[in-house]
Parts: sequence; C-alpha cells; structure tokens
Amino acid sequence: MNEKGLIFDIQSFSVHDGPGCRTNIFFTGCPLKCKWCANPESWIKKKHLMLSENLCKYDKGCRACKNICPYGSIKFDENKKPSITRDICKRCETFECVSICPNNSLKQCVKEYSVDEIIKILRRDFNNWGPEGGVTFSGGEPLMHHEFLIEVLKKCHKWQIHNAIETSAYAKSEIFLEVFKYIQFAFIDVKNMDNEKHKDGTGVYNDLILSNIELLKKSGWQGRLVLRQPTIGGYNDSDENAYKLIEFMKKNSLYEINLLKFHRLGETKWNQLGKVYEYHDCGDVTHEKMQHLQKLYLDNNIACYIGDNTPF
Repeated sequence: MNEKGLIFDIQSFSVHDGPGCRTNIFFTGCPLKCKWCANPESWIKKKHLMLSENLCKYDKGCRACKNICPYGSIKFDENKKPSITRDICKRCETFECVSICPNNSLKQCVKEYSVDEIIKILRRDFNNWGPEGGVTFSGGEPLMHHEFLIEVLKKCHKWQIHNAIETSAYAKSEIFLEVFKYIQFAFIDVKNMDNEKHKDGTGVYNDLILSNIELLKKSGWQGRLVLRQPTIGGYNDSDENAYKLIEFMKKNSLYEINLLKFHRLGETKWNQLGKVYEYHDCGDVTHEKMQHLQKLYLDNNIACYIGDNTPF
C-alpha cells in the first residue's frame, strides 16, 4: 500500500487514553467542527499553516519571510508585522516560509507517514508501555483515513500491539464497522443528545453517531467501549442531557462513561490558525457540578469517571 497517513502529532508515554502507557497517533481531518475543540489544527485533511505571533521577531527587525512566498500570501503592516492570507495558503504544497523562519513562528502542522513508518515508531515504543499499554489512534478523526488505518491495525495485530481508538463515530456505517473489526478498545464521544444542539456545537447532527453505536453493539463486537463527553457549561451539562444519555446507554447495554472537564488548552491554536475562539470566557463547569452529573450515572448503575480519574 502506497497511501500515506496524514498525522499532525505523535505522543509517546500517554497515560490517559486507554489502558496502561500508550503512544497516541493523531490523524488530521475531522468532519466535526466543535466550538471548544482543543486541536483545531486537525480539522483540515491536508497540510496547512499555523502562525504563532508571540514567536515572531518582527519587532527585532527579522524579515526572513519577506518575498519568500511564491503566492504573495505574507504581508507586512505599517509596523512591519507580518500576516498571512489563509485562503492563498490553502494552495501551497511547498511551505517555503516554514523552512526559512528562524524563530519557528510559522509551522506546517501535518506530516505524511507510511504504514511501515508508523509500525517502526510503535515497535520503538513497545518496551515502554508495560503489559497493558499500546497505541491509541486519535485526531481529528482517524476514520477519515480508514483504508490506511486498517492496514496499520492489521500490522498491530501481527506484532501483538494492543490498539485503541478515540472517535466521533461520524462515518459511513460500513466504514465504521469495518474498522472496528480490528479495534480492541474504543472511546466514542457523544457531545449532546439533542440533535439540533449537537449540530449547533459541532456542525453535524448526532443521528449517524448514535446509529453507529447501536450497530456496533448489535454486531457482536467483543472490544471494550467507553463513551466520552467533553462537558461544556451551558451546552451539555444539564440533567436533561444526562438522563437522555443514560437512557440511550441502558438501551444499548453500555455501562461506562468518562466525563471530561472543559478546558481552554486549545485557545492558542485557534489564534494561530486565525480562528475566533467562542469559549474564551464561558463553558466552565465547577467540580461540584461534575460530581453531581457523575452521581446521576452512578445512581443508574453506570460507571462514570471524571477527567483522568479512570481505571484505564
């Protein structure tokens, strides 16, 4: 297989994304556009540019990137401060500006990997995981790279590398079920049980996501499934939403959920991508509210973990 996987990050020694110590592989490209997303650089399924203004030394007289862009994307204002025209940058494949920037303020945030290159990295990390560890495929949305992902998963089975996936489950059902034939452990996000609110927060409806979860449970899949909810104040932290999700979980014999507390760790990336971050001063959820939501699930015989306080 000659196809390359588009990866925006690989993190070794992760302990919060599945059993044991793991290597996380983050695919780029995502069908959802969550307004609170911590990895907005993962939205586009191609190479693209980020500009970190706080690293730029324009105020020290640096002009290394001036006239380097073949498309004329980089402009300088009256204070000699550079900016980029992102619609122009979308055409670029060479990113001369990145290679010439001495301060790393310009970054091309996607790299191509072959299947064998991914396996080489995983075999390198193998001895660091311990008996329960392995690889977790995340993103972005790894299902957008399903053909490449399946080839990697097949080789993981060959080398007895435990695998996990973090997914929105927003993919054609036949693709979703085909990938899950090779998956051993899964986190699936359910952002909101209300169809319209789900679209308002993520850009897509939740019908396909919920349907795929139901199909997976009916398929006889033998892996472990933990639902996840990034808990956003004013969006999905209501008792009503929790009770709807509890009903859905019971109907489908699902008894584990991980409530993730809202954070703003991705805000800087939004700025670097020229995007407006709507959750700059809203979305917070108190610890007391998280405990209250946890109790609703526990009272209904559903194991509920808050944040990284998990048994995996």
